[in-house]
Amino acid sequence: MTKHPTVSFDSEELILVDEQDRVVGYRDKASCHQGQGILHRAFSIFIFNDKGELLLQQRSGQKPLWPLFWSNSCCSHPRKGETTEEATLRRLQEELGFTTPLIFLYKFIYHAPFGDRGAERELCYVYVGKYTGPVRVNPNEIARWKFVAAWELDREMQEHPEQFTPWFRMEWERIRRDYWKVVQSL
Repeated sequence: MTKHPTVSFDSEELILVDEQDRVVGYRDKASCHQGQGILHRAFSIFIFNDKGELLLQQRSGQKPLWPLFWSNSCCSHPRKGETTEEATLRRLQEELGFTTPLIFLYKFIYHAPFGDRGAERELCYVYVGKYTGPVRVNPNEIARWKFVAAWELDREMQEHPEQFTPWFRMEWERIRRDYWKVVQSL
């Protein structure tokens, strides 16, 4: 049985930012997500295969926020002293077992509370990329994964929006509306 490394820590120092994305300090990940959350830098990655299908992940049941919800291919935070670009490649490797070139699409601020367990309050960078090789998920981070066609995902999100993370629903809607030509050119 393969032992999978723990790659996410409550104590990791995240980058606090203001609404103009200027660094205003650092705070451990756990406290960034307590209560209503503290604005910090994050990223979301959408990986498509050569058929144009999106790699979808179901978050691990060990996640404190949105456990077992379906979400985009990979999402996390740059750590103190790390660029967002460095963090995206690190996290792809840690969660999915590969890296691939990414294209930055846009960034946005959102706030999403998760009952009384905490909240996301993030300035999130959104990236897309293409990859067709083997996927080796870290089960500490991902419960299940699959590739799904865009039309099928659109239908699933319409029929069962409660099964998907709030940031993913917002990002997918904007990618489909404003950036679909970029995805098709991958």
